[in-house]
Amino acid sequence: MNLRTILGGAIAALAVGGLVLWTGCGDGHDHGSPGHSEKSAAPSTEKGAAPQEPAGKAYPLKTCVVSGEELGKMGEPKRIVYEGQEIKFCCPDCEKEFRKEPAKFLKKIEEARKGP
Repeated sequence: MNLRTILGGAIAALAVGGLVLWTGCGDGHDHGSPGHSEKSAAPSTEKGAAPQEPAGKAYPLKTCVVSGEELGKMGEPKRIVYEGQEIKFCCPDCEKEFRKEPAKFLKKIEEARKGP
């Protein structure tokens, strides 16, 4: 390899890296905010900060609505709010499956809320 090839590659890498930094991850949020990384998803304990409450109706199940797995067995559950309903998944793949047929899974949640 000659110096021109090495420098060209380095410049290209810096340009791509700068583009990623400039545009972000595409999720539309502040990268300095708590909760950006999955590891920092704990609620803020700063003085005067209120604990984060789930928006929407509380999730009534102790299992993943898609797989039936016990929540927390595979790590921190994935949490979303969909049309005013809090939903928890055992893993990101179950969220993908939910989004294919949300009505089917929302019905299961509603049935669980009503009880036997």
